[in-house]
Amino acid sequence: MLNPSVATDSQGATGMAKVQTQAERAFDQVAEWLEHFEPLEDHRQSGKVWYPLDEVLLLCLIAVIAGADSWVEIAEFGKAKLAFLRRFRPFEKGTPSHDQLGDLFAALDAEQFQSCFIAWVASLAKLGPDIVAIDGKTLRRAYQEGGAKAPIHMISAWASRQRVVLGQTKVADKSNEITAIPQLLDLITIKGSVVTIDAMGCQKEIAAKIVAKDADYVLALKGNQGTLRDDVELFFTEQKANDFEDVAVSRHETLEKSHGRIETRTVTAIDDIDWLKERHDWVGLMSIVMVESVREILGSAKTERETRFYISSLGADAARQGEAIRGHWGVENSHHWVMDMVFRDDECRIRKDNAPANFATIKHMASNVMRRAAGTKSMRVKRRLAAWDDEFLASLITGG
Repeated sequence: MLNPSVATDSQGATGMAKVQTQAERAFDQVAEWLEHFEPLEDHRQSGKVWYPLDEVLLLCLIAVIAGADSWVEIAEFGKAKLAFLRRFRPFEKGTPSHDQLGDLFAALDAEQFQSCFIAWVASLAKLGPDIVAIDGKTLRRAYQEGGAKAPIHMISAWASRQRVVLGQTKVADKSNEITAIPQLLDLITIKGSVVTIDAMGCQKEIAAKIVAKDADYVLALKGNQGTLRDDVELFFTEQKANDFEDVAVSRHETLEKSHGRIETRTVTAIDDIDWLKERHDWVGLMSIVMVESVREILGSAKTERETRFYISSLGADAARQGEAIRGHWGVENSHHWVMDMVFRDDECRIRKDNAPANFATIKHMASNVMRRAAGTKSMRVKRRLAAWDDEFLASLITGG
């Protein structure tokens, strides 16, 4: 077990007690985190297990936070940082090789691992009502040559305000997001939240499941729902031409200046839509939303215009619905960009069996841990600091 450093004579007994208390606290904090993963089944023969599963999980999390992006790099980190790892766990047999890591995570049940991850995230804080953006991402290099295995596609649920991943699920082979999204919704707690999904997830069954879980939805419309989008667009076009004199509307406008451009967004919401409910049977449908964006490029005469349409189970509240829609756009910058540019998702070649999904879960764990750290440093800088500074890395793991 843990062997805290012995204090010098000048420190005396009080100093030694202080050192032990700090070390024991770190040990206990990690143990508390690992408790959430105790239900995870280890299918290795117990008599032949040199590296306990809890130690392997901790090794992978710490190594990925510190910059490791493959089993080889995690294995090398383990050898180089064994003394550091022993602050938190015994690691009596050292750490596993990259082949042992690959084989273990290829066999580890990805759904069980994800369930444990979700339980851990739920314990971080009382998340409460939030904007939950559900979106998909392809791990582009997680494939086999010759088409034997297609790239892995993952669906993630992102808490926009807390900026953490709530859960994820892998899209099954020969399936798509339409079947994966309900599975993810079954795993996570969304009561009181506003769930946003792009047009692929604009499905009656998905809307019904969100409402059944005591949440609201804002779903993007495209041409995949028969005449629904056409009816919504035509109605907004007619009402706008008439200055919305025939219906009560909620409107909200925002102005944003960044990256050399000025963008004005006008959100218009209408809940006087009984005619639409009669034509289209959607559970919980209460309002329709139009978002008009005008982008001006500074120093240029170029202007870009875009109009998008949504359906929602919320009453007409343009400010709230606009916030939810902007929150969904943020998943690209706040989550997918970080996974690509900081954790190098698109370069990851892990591809064997359950290993890609499990490694994605480890990276999401690392991302959530890093986002909880105080301060304004970027995720890239935090990852660099974790590699350079053991004390900073330890503070991330213990939440200090």
